[in-house]
Amino acid sequence: MKILIFGRKGQVGSALMALLADQHEVRGLDQEDLDLAESDEVETTIVAYAPDWVINASAYTAVDKAQSEAALADAINHLAPAAMAKACADLNCGLLHYSTDYVFDGTADRPYLETHEPNPQSVYGSTKLAGEQAVMQEYPRAIILRTAWVYAQQGANFMNTMLRLAGEREELGVVADQFGSPTLAYDLAQVSVSIIENTALESLGDVAGIYHATGSGMTSWHGFAREIFSLAGKTVKLNAISTEDYPTPAPRPHYSVLSNEKLQRVFGVALPAWQESLAGTIENL
Repeated sequence: MKILIFGRKGQVGSALMALLADQHEVRGLDQEDLDLAESDEVETTIVAYAPDWVINASAYTAVDKAQSEAALADAINHLAPAAMAKACADLNCGLLHYSTDYVFDGTADRPYLETHEPNPQSVYGSTKLAGEQAVMQEYPRAIILRTAWVYAQQGANFMNTMLRLAGEREELGVVADQFGSPTLAYDLAQVSVSIIENTALESLGDVAGIYHATGSGMTSWHGFAREIFSLAGKTVKLNAISTEDYPTPAPRPHYSVLSNEKLQRVFGVALPAWQESLAGTIENL
């Protein structure tokens, strides 16, 4: 298959490139290759390449900075995916797009289903929701995977930040009243590859729509940090703090656990338990 990946250098994009390159004709693009804020260029690029699948692993993910850069966040998270969907509709090819737990307000007390009403509380969440809606409007045969708390061996993420801080400080305070599911980028990429390799283009209409795809299980940021330090053999005094103790420009969901039941039921795939994936990642480091 011919596959075009946007965001090839990101955590998920890098994993996708590694997994797909041997078996498929893959072209990866990043910000230096194409300005995603120029939606006309995005559409033209897709049509010219004429892929079987487009995977959009790109996003404006600076959650706090988005509060003051709303137009740029909207261009990348909303208008660019809309252009991708329009091009894919013209070509009748596959489109896999990633979204986020931030489309929800975080007030739930049980895992969110795909049918729960979104209610984003930040610019980032609002632009990602607008992107979802635009994709499905322009191309109802698209597949959207909402994910959360993504980390990888490389890049800026919570795991790497905690490991760096463990080498700089003897004591840390980490938020203990926000709950979610740590998701290894490689696991998400593996599930994505399984979906596109096992979904015939002519049957896209049967499986199109929104799915949740996160690591299995849940924890708090404090619990995530505790497990990171335990597995890495780091001795750090870890204090549990509240959201109010660590204010940020953009509000965070207090509860963003997503149900993966639909993903497993429709595609027969599931991501491993977050502790298992974290253990393997720390071991590889």
